[in-house]
Amino acid sequence: MPQARKNQISLIDTPYYHCVSRCVRRSFLCGEDKYTGQSYEHRRDWVESRLLFLGSVFAIDIAAYAVMSNHTHVVLCVDKDLAGSWPDKEVLSRWHRLHKGTLLTQKYLRGDALSTCEQLTVDETVEVVRHRLYDISWFMRELNEHIAREANAEDGCTGRFWEGRFKSQALLDESAVLACMAYVDLNPIRSKMESTPETSKHTSVFQRIHALKEGKQPASLICFVGNYRQNMPKGIAFSLIDYCVLVDSTGRSLRDDKAGYIDHSQSDILQRLNINTEQWLALTTEFEKHFATAVGSEHMLQQFKRHTKHQRIRGMGKAKILFKHA
Repeated sequence: MPQARKNQISLIDTPYYHCVSRCVRRSFLCGEDKYTGQSYEHRRDWVESRLLFLGSVFAIDIAAYAVMSNHTHVVLCVDKDLAGSWPDKEVLSRWHRLHKGTLLTQKYLRGDALSTCEQLTVDETVEVVRHRLYDISWFMRELNEHIAREANAEDGCTGRFWEGRFKSQALLDESAVLACMAYVDLNPIRSKMESTPETSKHTSVFQRIHALKEGKQPASLICFVGNYRQNMPKGIAFSLIDYCVLVDSTGRSLRDDKAGYIDHSQSDILQRLNINTEQWLALTTEFEKHFATAVGSEHMLQQFKRHTKHQRIRGMGKAKILFKHA
């Protein structure tokens, strides 16, 4: 039975979540319909553009994503404190980039005088909207509803385009976050759509590699900020170069014409995570298979289970094996 969303999100345990949305039946998000020959490749741009736009509106950073033929993967990082720090006008201005708002919020943003009752109503609206701007369900809703409307309009039909709910997995520690990001970035290679990360368009690793060639990091994605240190900026505490090398070497290990082995000289991240290459390859090929609501070490899963009041968490046995050194 599906779990209530409130039992899948626990910001006490982690800000990182892996979300997957799949099309219903034979609906095509992207790719080519082999029965009709119709190409939907242009829809990848729709999804990528909308996703990155939402990242600029919400207090939710994008860590990784991949746009596939009938589903999307995205790894999100919720920044509740950032949303709480925004002034009221900032909150409403961001929301108005998505929706027209109410007559009162429009009046407030114009700087018109408000009565006491009107101001109270605006204040209540601000708090509702502030919560929405760090809510993963609202983020995914704004993504999926927009794409569904565009696709249905293009197809000349109505009705459901996506499955009823997106799948959500809490990523409880840095091992789970890095493994999930690599799993998402390597989706096109596992599915034989691409042979290398640098040619895997409409993925986060594609953006990162091409930005790295210019000595930059993509402004639309959460940054890799290097090793842990005092006063460390917000971001992922690893080197971007190390991550790209790891994804590249993992991708080569997943190809049929290559041995399933990662050279130890290219696995600095794995050494810091205390994960061996066999565990890493298992995680990056079967991530969704082994875990459901949450991913992480046994200890972290037990904490998540307690905080979300789950009776049991699927994947506890696998966590003991795959994260046994974490």
